[in-house]
Amino acid sequence: MRKKGIIYAAWVSIVGNAILAVLKLVVGFISGSFAVVADGIDSSADIISSIVTLVAAKVVRKPPNIKFPYGYVKADTVASTVLSMLIFLAGAQLAISAVGRLIQGDSDEVPAMIAIWVTLFSMAGKIGLSLYLKKTGKKEQSGMMTTMGVHMRNDMLISSTVLIGLLATILFEEAIIDKIIALGISIFIMYEAVMIFLKSNTELMDGVHDSELYDQLFDAIRKVDGAYNPHRTRARKIGSRYMVNLDIEVDPEMKVSDAHDIAKDVEDIIKEDIENVYDVMVHVEPMGNQEKDEKFGITENDVPQRKKKK
Repeated sequence: MRKKGIIYAAWVSIVGNAILAVLKLVVGFISGSFAVVADGIDSSADIISSIVTLVAAKVVRKPPNIKFPYGYVKADTVASTVLSMLIFLAGAQLAISAVGRLIQGDSDEVPAMIAIWVTLFSMAGKIGLSLYLKKTGKKEQSGMMTTMGVHMRNDMLISSTVLIGLLATILFEEAIIDKIIALGISIFIMYEAVMIFLKSNTELMDGVHDSELYDQLFDAIRKVDGAYNPHRTRARKIGSRYMVNLDIEVDPEMKVSDAHDIAKDVEDIIKEDIENVYDVMVHVEPMGNQEKDEKFGITENDVPQRKKKK
């Protein structure tokens, strides 16, 4: 089954981050580098994130039922929201600790060289995990796994910042640099968490990230003869795929069977022209039909790209 790849990748992430987290926390405390400890805390949060991913991947595999007729694939998006909160909490806790150390001025010793070696090892490990998770996310069409891959890449950038800070700290023999780097890492972690939350929240609110999708929808509908005035168009994501609802107008003198054929052609051309479309529901109306109470969906005039084409 397709989701088995996500479960396997989640286990790889759990084991990989556990090794890195233990290594960085132990070496961070031994060497006296709070920045390395901070990096270790970030990797510890990644373990929790991977566990959430693992649970979500198992939920996603459950078949549709009377309670969830669309299935459980949105568990992927819910998991991304939970991940963002966990990441933010880890970053906030780290920021509080970093500010406290800066104010108190404790542990002013310069970190030992071993901190540099473990940071280099961490960077290599994070690059490998990032490439693997992003590849799995693309293959399995999982936004949750892709998010994890991007997070691993950002972790590598964090480790590179730690490395620069360690080199500067040892070179100039100023321990405060290490603490400032730790504070900077915490701010970056919180920023990253907010961005993940905003992205997943859009999907939970049945929104789309790019209006280009609607431009593609209207272009596809225009290819079907007899389908006029597409309106009340709505697209929402279910996992990695789209559910599309729209209204079209047809000749009122047309037979029901002919109108059905046009609606079927609209459905087929949308699935053919646009990737990852789960289902298309087309409502047929007679030409010139007016319904003043229509509140949902959009028309061609609402799409910025189509205004430019006119």
